[in-house]
Amino acid sequence: MMKTIRGFCVFLFLAAATSALAGPPAFEAQPSPTPADENSRDLFYYETTYTFSSDFKESKLGDGDSLYNDFSYDHRFLITGKWYFRVGVEYERYDFGGTDNGLPDHLQAASGHLAIEYVSHDFAGISLELDPGVYFQDNVTGDAFDIPIKAYTTFPLKKDKIFAVVGLGWSLYQHPAAAPGGGIIWVFSDKLRLQAVFPKPALIYQPNDDWEFRLIGELNYTSFRTDDVLTTERKLQLHNAVVQYSEDRVGVQIGYTGIKHLKLIAGAGATVERNFDFFRASQSKRTDNPAPYLRIAAELKF
Repeated sequence: MMKTIRGFCVFLFLAAATSALAGPPAFEAQPSPTPADENSRDLFYYETTYTFSSDFKESKLGDGDSLYNDFSYDHRFLITGKWYFRVGVEYERYDFGGTDNGLPDHLQAASGHLAIEYVSHDFAGISLELDPGVYFQDNVTGDAFDIPIKAYTTFPLKKDKIFAVVGLGWSLYQHPAAAPGGGIIWVFSDKLRLQAVFPKPALIYQPNDDWEFRLIGELNYTSFRTDDVLTTERKLQLHNAVVQYSEDRVGVQIGYTGIKHLKLIAGAGATVERNFDFFRASQSKRTDNPAPYLRIAAELKF
């Protein structure tokens, strides 16, 4: 995949100068489980996504599937007005099955969240977040430590209708190390809006307070420090290498919010491509064709 696309896969964006463009954002179209002038303080999230097997482009690598699990908890501390300091923890893990080809059989990360945000109706219109932690295969070492930074701001282009999102992402081990990006949020009506913002653009239809339907795209990129990568392809024999693993998806997603504080999510679609990119060694191992995926997730806010 082209390097320019990788740049847009950094978790949302901020150019530091953009805060001066707008001041506190006016966007309040995002539905909220809390009263209009309040924001949730405790945020829990859990996700499981399974991608079925597909072949790698290099036949010697056979085929493979993936199972992704993610759990996070954050707490918001009020600073003043609608400004908050958010602190949290996250554990995420990929497990890979299929052909024993020497590629990592799992990748994992344990990180913290440190963020300053402007929050209105549970929507963070401005955010600057640091995620220090270890991103590794099996062994936690000093060079498995990374501190990804993701930040963005939202400001109106047309009052209550069209909003711009701009920002920047940075990480020690991502490729490229820093990349700008952007997107548009277009509120067509109280029930329909377009969030054409990377890394997860979506067309969202909300017929009532309890149900939400999404057409989604996802560009998921995370870098990890591996141990020994001794593949069935002799040209890929690495030790202590960095891999940028990605899963690009399109699909549909249903959310149910009829239970107080809780949102239940189910989704399905196609993982268009999975890629183990050892960019420092100029080696990239991609799947050859799309594979279906299934997802269940839950958000708890109070």
